[in-house]
Amino acid sequence: MDTAGKRIRVVMLPWLAHGHTSPFLELSKKLVKRNFHIYFCSTPVNLSSIKPELSGKYSRSIQLVELHLPSLPELPPQYHTTKGLPPHLNATLKRAFDMAGTRFSNILKTLSPDLLIYDFLQPWAPAIAASQNIPAINFLSTGAAMTSFVLHAVKKPGDEFPFPEIHLDECMTTRFVDLPEDHSPSCDDHHHHISDKDRALKCFERSSGFVMMKTFEELEGKYINFLSHLMQKKIVPVGPLIKNPVRADHEKAKTLEWLDKRKQSSTVFVSFGTEYFLSKEEMEEIAYGLELSNVNFIWVVRFPEEEKVKLEEALPEGFLQRVGEKGMVVEGWAPQAKILMHPSIGGFVSHCGWSSVMESIDFGVPIVAIPMQLDQPVNAKVVEEAGVGVEIKRDRDGKLEREEVATAIREVVMGNIGENVRKKEREMRDKIRKKGEEKMDGVAQELVQLSGNGIKNV
Repeated sequence: MDTAGKRIRVVMLPWLAHGHTSPFLELSKKLVKRNFHIYFCSTPVNLSSIKPELSGKYSRSIQLVELHLPSLPELPPQYHTTKGLPPHLNATLKRAFDMAGTRFSNILKTLSPDLLIYDFLQPWAPAIAASQNIPAINFLSTGAAMTSFVLHAVKKPGDEFPFPEIHLDECMTTRFVDLPEDHSPSCDDHHHHISDKDRALKCFERSSGFVMMKTFEELEGKYINFLSHLMQKKIVPVGPLIKNPVRADHEKAKTLEWLDKRKQSSTVFVSFGTEYFLSKEEMEEIAYGLELSNVNFIWVVRFPEEEKVKLEEALPEGFLQRVGEKGMVVEGWAPQAKILMHPSIGGFVSHCGWSSVMESIDFGVPIVAIPMQLDQPVNAKVVEEAGVGVEIKRDRDGKLEREEVATAIREVVMGNIGENVRKKEREMRDKIRKKGEEKMDGVAQELVQLSGNGIKNV
């Protein structure tokens, strides 16, 4: 690429959630290899969680820039992230982020970058960049089906979404639409409350030239095209952006040692992401479902920080004794990517957060989808439609049923469904991996063109 000696300087501004920070960081690493210099801007608490990844080769090319939110009494600095944030403070965190606009404006003035890459909830960021003649690109770490589903509803209320396979089951409509934090004031618009959907729409519309998305054509081609047509903007998919799970061998986790003793494709990995906590009923049905399925499993269980629960008490009585060697329950954290890569894993029981979907496909593991909230119900439909997983059916009231859980797990791990899904997924993965680097070169080229003649020497 001909930017001889001139590095393009980019400010990255993700939303304050791990599921956003992480793809922004992976995108940064890919751009650094292509002669970009990155200023990674977030709150100190978010930056502290990614610092360990930036030693060595990235320490010079990715600089961390602290964005201090105004101090609100109910939002101390450790809450300047969605991780561990009590749900009722979601709207407050958005408000504080909005209020940091002036500080962000000063950061841009000081750094004077060639480009800003920003997330979906901060329409003030591209507006500030525009006032300083800095091109700004919206980068979305959600899928194209989900994004087009939401933006279509905002732009064409009452119109049927043109892909009937992407729909919300009745029980999911409330979990998807009526999010408690959906309305919070934005400094973009002092006079009325602006919903998350409107924020997303403005962020999309204010993107210079095109919008980047963490997805790929093989999975979401038709939704990417539809979204582009709907919004009259080019969509540039940047691939799955999976973090490379490199860790020293002496850190061999108990989970991996346990997996080494299991047969190939015989085990399911069960995890519902870092920001959703199962209700007592959900936990019970999943536990009994795993037991009934008779399949080996590793289950990562998490509780909210304020709840002190003993694992044994949260699980059905005698569960751990009964499953014995068949199951392993881990509290808190497990090396997800390394587990999914392990040959003994034959399925992933997942909430279908977008990053988890990307990882499953990248590692060729079929998905057993149990969506819970947010974008997950739509992602689960994408997974099923693409043939890379099955969604567990809930009852009329949206409750999980252990028999359904057991059946889906058995079909994926032991049945023909699993075999077909694995085959389909491997084909998709091989295509994506083959084209990956080439695609990223194209993305970098588009960004270089956009930054135009404003390239400054570092």
